[in-house]
Amino acid sequence: MRRGILALDSKARERLVDILALLDCHIWITACYWRHSHCRLITNPSYPGSRGPVKITIRLFAGLRERAGTDAVVLDLATGATVADAVASAQGNTPRRWRVSRTTLTAVNEEYADASQVLADGDELALIPPVSGGATESRSAARPEAPAVTITEQRLDPEAVATHVRRDSDGAVVVFEGVTRNHNEGRPVRYLEYEAYRPMADKIIGELINEISTRWEIDRVAVAHRIGRVDIGETSLVVAVSAAHRRPAFEAALHFVDRLKQVVPIWKKEYFEGGEVWIGDEGGPTRIQGVQGE
Repeated sequence: MRRGILALDSKARERLVDILALLDCHIWITACYWRHSHCRLITNPSYPGSRGPVKITIRLFAGLRERAGTDAVVLDLATGATVADAVASAQGNTPRRWRVSRTTLTAVNEEYADASQVLADGDELALIPPVSGGATESRSAARPEAPAVTITEQRLDPEAVATHVRRDSDGAVVVFEGVTRNHNEGRPVRYLEYEAYRPMADKIIGELINEISTRWEIDRVAVAHRIGRVDIGETSLVVAVSAAHRRPAFEAALHFVDRLKQVVPIWKKEYFEGGEVWIGDEGGPTRIQGVQGE
């Protein structure tokens, strides 16, 4: 389609759009001026006439969601658009202005991706702000067969999680409990609130289970994580690891908890006297792998 500008009244414009849709012709609406009931439509000369735009959904979580004023943005992008293109476009298409952090990661269809990855029609792009503890690192791409993973708003039962991994052939069962304490950085804490990106969180926890099962001689692993409000003294995380001997069980459990805090998309919000904060969230004007924060 040749580049051009069409000035039409509203009825003619609607009819033209219907005809173009039937003919599978695609135009970009780059500017619309309602003065005198006219609209300016500009065609894109480089856009393939046989293919439509790439429609994607961007998901926002935790502090990013609050700053943007929405949890999702639907965008129509050009064929060949990358993750970086989508993030830059999303920043101008939300109720409030927001900025990306240097530690924000991106995931396409629940798999971590870098800024240069090309997006396809129907993709879901998630912006992953810093999770509840630790810096981000690379992770194993291995897949578990049947991980015992529970992410729930219900109270956790550590004994039930431990029972799941206990076998007569094992000489050690190591159980870690993460519990909400009543203080942090010198201020009294009222309660915590956890948010997760499901099912990506389940998937990555399963990958971590497979990772430690390959690295250490252990038998079984079970994990339970709370989401929603968690009051003082309540358990937010239970990790149980069984093995024939204590050392691999201890080492595997420690490694798992450290890695979970680094790469699993679960966020922790701390409510304290006089305020609240997402743990690890920076929200400053920095870059995310080629995308400039506003």
